[in-house]
Amino acid sequence: MQSDMRRYETDEPIYGLATGYQKSAIAIFRLSGKGCIELFSKAFSNARRLEKASSGTVIHGYVIEGGERIDEVMVIKYTSGHGYTGEEALEVMCHGSLVIIKRLSVLFEHLSFAQALPGEFTYRAFMHGKMDLVEAEAVEELISSKSETSSNMALMRLSGGLSKEIDNIKGELLDILSSLEVYLDYAEDEVEEEWVYPEEEVISIIGRLDGIASTYNATRIYQEGATVVLAGRTNAGKSSLFNALLKEERAIVSSFEGTTRDYIEADVLFGSVPVRLFDTAGLRESGEAIESEGIRRSRKLITSADLVIYLLEDGEEESDVGNENTLFVHSKSDIRKSDGISFSSITGEGLDELVKKAEEMLIGKAEEHPGYVPISSERERDALLEASSILKESLGKSDLSLDLLVLYFRDALSSLQVLTGEITSDDVLENLFSKFCLGK
Repeated sequence: MQSDMRRYETDEPIYGLATGYQKSAIAIFRLSGKGCIELFSKAFSNARRLEKASSGTVIHGYVIEGGERIDEVMVIKYTSGHGYTGEEALEVMCHGSLVIIKRLSVLFEHLSFAQALPGEFTYRAFMHGKMDLVEAEAVEELISSKSETSSNMALMRLSGGLSKEIDNIKGELLDILSSLEVYLDYAEDEVEEEWVYPEEEVISIIGRLDGIASTYNATRIYQEGATVVLAGRTNAGKSSLFNALLKEERAIVSSFEGTTRDYIEADVLFGSVPVRLFDTAGLRESGEAIESEGIRRSRKLITSADLVIYLLEDGEEESDVGNENTLFVHSKSDIRKSDGISFSSITGEGLDELVKKAEEMLIGKAEEHPGYVPISSERERDALLEASSILKESLGKSDLSLDLLVLYFRDALSSLQVLTGEITSDDVLENLFSKFCLGK
């Protein structure tokens, strides 16, 4: 196999398994790069038809090595400028036997194909102008989506929704820059009107940049999932709630204090939000070494959680437990009634209300910004906020010389060009695409 030390390139044929390396009915290999059709034809029984076929054609045949048939396959041909990468490419559909997958992988390398690095097909699509960097990131986000909502958001970005909005903003900044530079290119006495700082337009652009950036926190939670910690004193009912949310007996429930000595965790959905749920050790003073360590770990989880569900016992008041995002819940509501959200592990009363409130708190204020295409990349958020910050700094500085003022608009435009990938370094690209799965 090829070494991962090979850098991302666009000048050699590559291959990659687009489906998982596991037993299946069908497996799909991707081949891409200049000359890949000619190389594959050397081991394909229907080579002549493959070479003459138009782009998008499906060809049946056999993969052959040393006169022996390895497998019966269907091949989709893409000529240069077509297909996913924009390069000459093939998709080879074979049987999903692990033996066949291994034999074909070895054969492709014998034919001088290099094994594709993670994300290298999408890297080539980006380099050949088939998508910008925002859309490229959306590809991996779509593949790794943990909920229907995150999948829909990623598809919106992949379809160009965010790129279109950013292009509109870049166009407005270019118009401002053009008017400034025209004024600078000519002597003042040759220009009929003095250049006026377009304050209303700049404020509008800042508002849109901030609005898009504000969607990051909620989108990240949809995409990556939220950390939710169940906390409270010993015997407050945390493990009972944990089991109720999972709809299975995962945590040990006992009337003895200190039963849970370390946290346990599981994945669950709170409405549309994927959640990593933690049941923690009861918070109390303990002289027992193992329980004390469990309590220390619990407190650490509480301080870093996206949401803490704190179970209150009878007479206990809401208090600061180390996280501003705390949902207080009164436990054992079948025994005693309390104001606010309450839960009974015996009857299940209050569980739906608890989950709904937790979901609302996790989503936060994102719904206050309707109409903005959501982002889930920290890189995108930082570029948007940088452009916004530069423009905010330019407000109220209309008395500056125009050759200095023009730098603000150039820098803001450059930040957005970094976002879409018009300006970026090889190291940034390799870091981004290396996070993709193999075959994509």
